[in-house]
Amino acid sequence: MKTSRYYDLRVRRDRPEVKDEYTERVMADPVAVRQQDNGFSQMWGWIEEEQKWLRVITLEDRETAENAFFDRRYEGSK
Repeated sequence: MKTSRYYDLRVRRDRPEVKDEYTERVMADPVAVRQQDNGFSQMWGWIEEEQKWLRVITLEDRETAENAFFDRRYEGSK
């Protein structure tokens, strides 16, 4: 998995509960995708182990993870 400097410094350090495996899983098979105005993409996936939705933000290439966090406001279907 490719990651940005932000992901390496913030997500891996400040959010240890967001495992790289979870990020990779969402990027490989998102349940929803939304493109942001800046070209980045938001992807959501259900993480069964945590019983939470994970939002992953990728760069324009959709292959480089920029950010990832558990999204309490997302109301998708599992």
